[in-house]
This record gives sequence, C-alpha cells and structure tokens, in this order.
Amino acid sequence: MSRHSVVKEATQLQSRLEALNNARELAQGVLPAEALDEAFQVLERASSRRSLSADHTVVGFFGATGSGKSTLFNAVHGAEIATAAARRPTTSEPLASVWGADGSETLLDWLEVRQRHHAVPVEGFADESSGLILLDLPDFDSTRAANRETVQRLVGMVDVLVWVLDPQKYADAAVHNDFLAPLASHGAVTLVVLNQIDRLPDADVQPVLESLRGILVRDGLGKVQVLGASALTGAGVDKVRAAIGHVAAQRAALSLRLSADVSRASARLQDASGTGEAAGVKGGSKARLAEELAIAANVPLVVDAVGRSYRQESTRRTGWPVTRWLVRFRPDPLRRLNLRRGTSAEVNRTSLPPAGAPERARTDAAVRDFADAASDGAPGPWRASIRNAARQGRDRLPDALDQAIAGADLRAGRRSWWWGVFNVVQWLALLTAVGGLGWLGLLAVLGYLQLPIPEVPRVEGWPIPTLMIAGGAALGILLAITAKFITAGAARARAASARKRLKAAVVQVAAKHVVEPVETEISRLKAFNAAVRAASR
Repeated sequence: MSRHSVVKEATQLQSRLEALNNARELAQGVLPAEALDEAFQVLERASSRRSLSADHTVVGFFGATGSGKSTLFNAVHGAEIATAAARRPTTSEPLASVWGADGSETLLDWLEVRQRHHAVPVEGFADESSGLILLDLPDFDSTRAANRETVQRLVGMVDVLVWVLDPQKYADAAVHNDFLAPLASHGAVTLVVLNQIDRLPDADVQPVLESLRGILVRDGLGKVQVLGASALTGAGVDKVRAAIGHVAAQRAALSLRLSADVSRASARLQDASGTGEAAGVKGGSKARLAEELAIAANVPLVVDAVGRSYRQESTRRTGWPVTRWLVRFRPDPLRRLNLRRGTSAEVNRTSLPPAGAPERARTDAAVRDFADAASDGAPGPWRASIRNAARQGRDRLPDALDQAIAGADLRAGRRSWWWGVFNVVQWLALLTAVGGLGWLGLLAVLGYLQLPIPEVPRVEGWPIPTLMIAGGAALGILLAITAKFITAGAARARAASARKRLKAAVVQVAAKHVVEPVETEISRLKAFNAAVRAASR
C-alpha cells in the first residue's frame, strides 16, 4: 500500500472514530450501557494505540491447547528464535518477538507483554525496518482463568490475528462461537492457519481446508485467507511467513484493525437502536395538541367570561341611567377568575377550577397522541425516548398553562369608543325627561296654589313638557336596546380576540414543554443515524 493510501486510510479512520464518538454521545440514556461501553472501549483503545508506535505491526498467534501454536510461532521465526522461546518454563504469559526496537517498548507496555525478544532479521520476512512484533499467546482454552483473560484482552488489542487450528478441533464451537464469529468484521486483519497437516493423508488436506473455509463462511469470514501448514515438517510455513510479512510491509494493519473495531462497535449500536427515522412533528399534530390543551386548561370558560364581562361593563356604561346601577351588584366574571388586571401589577395565578380527572385524562391523551404521531417510524428505544420527553413536559403543563392564561393580555379593561357617546346621549335623554316632569310638576303646584298658570308652548298640539318626558324616555329605551345589539357583536369580537390570544399562549406553552423536547429527541435520532452511517462506512 502506498504512502498516500496509508495517509488516506488514517484520515478516513479519524473521521469514522469521530462519528462513532458522536453516535455514542447522542445515544446516552437511550441505548443499553453494554453497546455504549463497547463503543467507548473502541475509542479508548484507538486513542491509546494511535498515540503509540505507528511503525510497528503487532501480530498475535492464537490457538487452542494442542494446536501447535507455539511450535508454528517458532517455525515462522527460525531455529535461533525457537531456542530462545523454548527457555520459557510455561506458555502462561505472552512472548513478544520484535523486529525494530525503536518505539516498541511503550507499545509492549500498553499491551502488558513483559517477555520480549529482539529478533534477528529473517531474509525475505522481517528486518529492523519492518517494525514487526509477533506475540505467542496462551491457549484460549486454558484451564487457568488468568490465561483466558489475557487472550480475551489481547484479541481486542493486536493489529493482526493469526488463528492456529488443528485437524482434530478445527470445527470446535468454542473458537468459532466465542472468537471468530464475533470478529467477522475483522476479516481484513485475520489469518487462519490449519496446522499439523502432516497428520492428515495427502488426499484429505484439501477437503479439510474446504470444510474449514465453509465454516468460516458461516462465521462471516468468507474472505479470510486460509493456509495449511505443518510446523513440524515446515510445509506451508513459508506461505504463513509470506502472508505475515506482506501485512507488515503494507503498514495498514493498524488502521484496518481499528477500522474493523469501529465497524463492529457501530454495528452493535445500530443493532441496539434499530433502523428507521421518526415521522417528525407535523403542523396538524401541533394544532390538535394545542386545541386539546386549551380545552383542558379551561380556555373556553375564560373566553365566555371575557364576553360576559364586556357585556356587563357595557351595560353599566351605556344602559338606561335609571336601571344601570343594578349591574353594579353583579360580580365581574373575570374578576372572579382573578383575570381582571389592575393598574399596578399583573396577576400570576388564576382562580380557574383546578384540573380534575377528566382534564388530566384529556391532557395525557393529547400529549400521548402527539408523541405517538411524532415518533411513528422511529426504532423502539428512540420511540420510548421521544415519548418520555413528551411525558416529562406533560407533568409541568398544568402550572405552565395556568400562568400563561394569567399572563395573557385579554384586553378586558379596554373601553369601547362608543360607550362615551351613548352615555352622554343617555344622560341628555334622562335630563330631558326629568326637565319635562319638572315643568309639569311646577304647573301642577301653581294650579294647586290657585296662582296664574302661564300658557304651555305646544308643538302640533302637544305640550312641550309632555313631549320632553315621552321623548326622553323613548330615546333612553331606544339607546339601551341599540346598545344591547352593539354590545352583543362587540362582546363576540372581544371573546374571539381573547380566544386567539389565549390559544397563542397555549401554543407557546405546548411548544416549550412538549413540542420542543420531542423535536430535540427526533433531531437526536436523526443525528445518531447519520453518525452511525458515517462510522459504518
């Protein structure tokens, strides 16, 4: 692989790691901790490994007891290395054989490999410039728990995995189910060696290799290179050595391994999440939610009170002065609800009836229906998260709606311009009628006292005092009736305006406590899906 390709691969890996981290952060509190922990561990390992020597390629030899793993390890190196390796009293600890010591110490410290051997160059395989590190590891089926833990740990840390199998146990479920199948995404950095082929008749070697390939296909590793070898006779060892040397020469194993880790972690996140996008918040859903919340919050009651309050105030200011004072004894509907604003301060709470079981049920149903519609199509965990966001906002709705209604400008204190005109004319009509009564009363007193009675002016034969009484009373009654018709229309307009303002206030409350939290969760799902796709590339 060219230098340009290596740099490009590293750049793409960095982008995928960032996408995986974004997906992990976005899924906090939504997906199970196990899937998030795996992603976090991949990110931690990637950060640590990339900060160490990028010039070294770490190749681990894994195998079961009796597979000849250590023997093959020695055969790949040559006789001198085999002698050094044989000095180990047991295979309970990993042994590192290193070509190119510069930078390997910190890397091996991170791998927690204490036994280290500085290998001599092997022609056509490795030298000081290759940066190759081979690890001979404990048996993965060891009876010692510490050995199995070491293998499990290093399976997730080495750059290249060499699985050494033998003809007797190559189909063992333990290695396939516990190791190979879970690492199906790591085919690019996996090599499978069927060792001890010298124990098979020549005619059986290829059928056994084909059988092994078939099992690997079922494991998801159909493209993995499978080699036959015999560490005892040396058959096929040169091919194993060449395959490992080729990987080291490419200098892409680190990026490929980490890329495979990212693919696996992102796949786990995707599996834990499920696929799909939420339908999202539609205008109709928001309108239905606001309408239901308005009813549950007694907006119709307030609107009716606004209309009745206006009619009552209008009657008090434009009604017949003789009877209008009776209106003062009626309580103001808005004041009873603590919605009549004073001149110095605004109210913070209403005296509306507290939400009862029907209102709470209506609110719950409205929020639930809204969340269901918005989350339609979302995967299960995210659908639950969207619903939970709506449910949390629902608990704050009663108090928030009451404050919104209390703070809404109902314009209930505004006077209508025509009130003053009608009031002046009403008083003039009353004064006219009273003047006519006074005139007639004065004439009656003069007659009673046997005093001269002046001639009363007449119009078309009707005494003016009588006309004043009749005209003033008739005008007052006509004005009162006219005012009632005007008041009815104006009250409807005032109520409609109040309904519009109250609904706007309800819409704002619904947006703050239900719609926006739901939209946030939907946006989080969309960003998560995009991040997983970017990490999976």
